[in-house]
Amino acid sequence: MKKHVFGLMLLVITFCAFPNSVLAIEKPPINKTVKSDDIPEEIKVLINRLNEIKALDKSALNRLEKKELRKEVRTIKQKVRSTGNGIYISSGAIILILLLIIIL
Repeated sequence: MKKHVFGLMLLVITFCAFPNSVLAIEKPPINKTVKSDDIPEEIKVLINRLNEIKALDKSALNRLEKKELRKEVRTIKQKVRSTGNGIYISSGAIILILLLIIIL
């Protein structure tokens, strides 16, 4: 039994670690662009602020100002993510879920 579980785990890790040539299709990827009409105004303001921070010359700022900018960027990104644009799952979580499904 242990050999079977170990073999299945090795098989899953092998499939996850090495790319599959079947997935490399010749079609160009479909770019889904979001229309500016679909984005709420409050999100547009946050995105504009992020773009301003990216364009800002950070070499003239001291350490505390840079730290405040990083905190502001994190809070803005959290607000944008919390608008309900989808579910985010890390790759480690997906592998863990697959292993639990296989074992159980």
